[in-house]
Amino acid sequence: MLPNGAGPSEEIGNTMKKLTKTPVIAIAGATGLVGSEMLNVLEERKVPCSELRLLASKDSAGEVYKFQGQEVEVEVLGDESFEGVDVALFGTSAELSSMYVPIAAKAGAVCIDNSSFFRMNPDVPLVVPEVNFGSIKPDDKIIANPNCSTIQLVPVLKVIDDIAGLKHVVVSTYQSVSGAGKAALDELWGQTLAVFNQQQFEQEAFQHQIAFNCIPQIDVFLENGFTKEEFKIINESRKILGLPLLRITATAVRVPVFYSHAESVFIETERAFDLDVVVKKLSKAPGVSVRSGHDEYPMQFEATGTDDIHVGRIRRDESVEHGLSMWIVADNVRKGAALNAVQIAERLIGG
Repeated sequence: MLPNGAGPSEEIGNTMKKLTKTPVIAIAGATGLVGSEMLNVLEERKVPCSELRLLASKDSAGEVYKFQGQEVEVEVLGDESFEGVDVALFGTSAELSSMYVPIAAKAGAVCIDNSSFFRMNPDVPLVVPEVNFGSIKPDDKIIANPNCSTIQLVPVLKVIDDIAGLKHVVVSTYQSVSGAGKAALDELWGQTLAVFNQQQFEQEAFQHQIAFNCIPQIDVFLENGFTKEEFKIINESRKILGLPLLRITATAVRVPVFYSHAESVFIETERAFDLDVVVKKLSKAPGVSVRSGHDEYPMQFEATGTDDIHVGRIRRDESVEHGLSMWIVADNVRKGAALNAVQIAERLIGG
């Protein structure tokens, strides 16, 4: 297992196998929310693949999924699962990723991990392809997929930074329950029905009732009063943008929405900007869809199932000299996790 701060080369070696144009691809955690969406994205985007391995716990072993006209049976994730694998996509917990990503990399696979375990390791690139794909070096065998809220934020911040420089960023998130997994989705649905039917209900996935309520806590609290989720947004944004001293803060809130995260973002820039130029540049940014009319803002139910990062309510903020405010929405399971990982794999295969 790689400890935090240790470079992958210390245990795995530093020669990345050249990817073939028709690689063997494995999905670890294939039956979870993110893993199953990875499978959907691979299918929809027709990613070349000579063999697909679906790996999960023994409880899911034997389940059959269709992929590119073939039936693929789920296998138990284990130490021998990655022999001959070229690309391993991980939709597992941080605990499982810490165990199996090094094993997969040592077996020769390029690993793209969606968990938080490797993200802040200085020797592991943290990648959003539209922003910093070039941070991946030829010998990198472990690539970290950022937090879902970070993924939809940094492509927009990158555009603003290129135009006028980033001085200060304030992010407030409105995160759907799917970010907490299948049990959270079931809890929202069950509590909603219970409220309508005036029945008692229990809460397990969240600290408080989630139906008809907003919870200003995602993950555990740190000593300074911020949550781990909020620090993920802060630290990951700095790393991806290559701005370690960026003044950025966040408040993360869980809202009673099934899929897609929304963010209210305030940006103070270093230099003056033309608002029309900002809108134009964002409209041309890869993977970004802009609603330029004041009353044409994106919403979470509309973003669900789409690939783009949707931006609206772009306006000059006159509370500071060079201020900008906007609203950003994206499907957290798709673009915020599965699609981003597959896009990394596509570019590695294509390169």
